[in-house]
Amino acid sequence: MFDGIDLSKINLNEVMGQVQEMADKAKEENASKIFTAKSGGGMVEISINGNSEVVDLQIDDSLMEDKDSLQILLISAMNDVIKQADENKKMIAMNMMGGLGSFGQK
Repeated sequence: MFDGIDLSKINLNEVMGQVQEMADKAKEENASKIFTAKSGGGMVEISINGNSEVVDLQIDDSLMEDKDSLQILLISAMNDVIKQADENKKMIAMNMMGGLGSFGQK
């Protein structure tokens, strides 16, 4: 598994520090991203940040009298936007794992 790698030259504390630094940077970058989903042809629009916190919600006035449609469209938009944020988190995690291939050596 570690063929060709001199494990005696790997400083675990240094590697863990780099992992933590990468994780902190990724968390900061992710928090600043905004994901938006629409449903009902744009009648409902929801935006969340990378931490899955709702930052904006727009509802067309015509839905205010139709509770059932509003609920369906809200659920659809929320599910879509959460999937976007989750996919982004997976991509960030994969990028971090790829960055560890060298075990922190330069």
